[in-house]
Amino acid sequence: MRILLVSPETPAWNSRSHIHNGLGYLAGALVAGGYAQVDIYDGSVETETLEARLAREPFDIVGISSPTPLIHEAWKAAETAKSHGALTIMGGPHLTLMPDESAHKPTVDFVAVGEAERTIIEFMQTLERTGRDPIQYGAYKSIAGLVFRQASGELYFTAPRPLADDLDAIPLPAYNLFKIDRYTNLQPLTDGLDRHARAYTIVTSRGCPYKCTYCSKPITGNTWRPRAVDNVLAEWKMLVEQYHATEIGMTDDIWNLDLKRAKALCRGLIDMGLNKVPWITVHGMKVNHADAELFQLMKKAGCKRVGFGVESGDEQILKRVVKKGQTLEQVRAAFRWARAAKLETMGFFIFGMPGENEETMEQTIRLALELDPDLANFMIAAPYPGTELWDQVKREGTLFAKDWSDVAIQSDHAHFEIGDLKPALVERKWHEAYRRFYFRPRRVAQRLTKADTWRNLVPRARDALRFFGD
Repeated sequence: MRILLVSPETPAWNSRSHIHNGLGYLAGALVAGGYAQVDIYDGSVETETLEARLAREPFDIVGISSPTPLIHEAWKAAETAKSHGALTIMGGPHLTLMPDESAHKPTVDFVAVGEAERTIIEFMQTLERTGRDPIQYGAYKSIAGLVFRQASGELYFTAPRPLADDLDAIPLPAYNLFKIDRYTNLQPLTDGLDRHARAYTIVTSRGCPYKCTYCSKPITGNTWRPRAVDNVLAEWKMLVEQYHATEIGMTDDIWNLDLKRAKALCRGLIDMGLNKVPWITVHGMKVNHADAELFQLMKKAGCKRVGFGVESGDEQILKRVVKKGQTLEQVRAAFRWARAAKLETMGFFIFGMPGENEETMEQTIRLALELDPDLANFMIAAPYPGTELWDQVKREGTLFAKDWSDVAIQSDHAHFEIGDLKPALVERKWHEAYRRFYFRPRRVAQRLTKADTWRNLVPRARDALRFFGD
């Protein structure tokens, strides 16, 4: 049977596009399970529509992955697949949080909840055995992590899928299925847009034990499960030597939770000569699981840039509202150590958390100016389903989102109102943060001297109007 794994097209606010590792892992599991006729359709880089692809090349099963903001595009993809006779199965973060919402739709045959590498294999085995007759759907009841409509129309929820306890046993992503020449480098806002990069992402661990109120971990959970260092190094070696990577991005939620392991990974990259290809941490490192030696080792191991989830410049907001589990002194120390190691830095900051006011957001701007990272990302708090923030807003405030596409952390507008915190204030301070951080003589000069600014003048001007204007 032919299987197509789909990521719907995303109206991303910047020009970055990188591989969808979740689909890569599913494809890798299918290939390892004996299902060789599998392909990936990533809407962010495809040159033909899904409709055209399915008309040109029919598939028996279409699997669709979706986060919350893209669920409408995912439902449209399911409609398209169904119109071409495919059996549809949906999964991903939003489907794990709210499976019944999609399972009720007539164009969605099955929903996979949680980690799906094992689920998809058991699903395919059952499908081969029973065929596509809905009357036979009872055979799927023994597969953990599935939701589907029974012949009566009622939904059936199978047992929850346990988290994989041995990540080393999961087949590696099917990197060969990605049209790698169509993806960009991982951070064009600092490096300029390189459309000829061979940029791959790698996951060395899953999950995070911390419980930040804005963060949703529906698939990977609140536990931290690392891969063995040797297992990661083998994949890294493959990306460098077999796939000729020009850049690697680590996308773990918290890769450095085990400081000893993080250092061992860096030493392994050095010893194996894999430090010639630059790598970055795409998401924010935890500053309270780091020391000066780690950053020195990261630099020697080929790391180019590190990101830190700073979130707030107000100690009480950080502790009691965000519940980040770190202090501002730890943040300052991490930036200091990273700079001493001559690493570029990124800082992530959030505006508009419950309990904030003009002064707390002002402190966040001042901290950003003090830390002065090479790249500052200012975001407006977005309440995703499954988070403590979502529950609090639904309980105590007013959610402005008209549909799921409005719940995106890249938005330039406030998503909710709660207590005395007014949306206009949040948006004003967000714009002010970008102006005060980037409209400084040194920053303006840096941007004007980059070839990317002039090569991509229209999108850069559009970004400037969006970020800096009121």
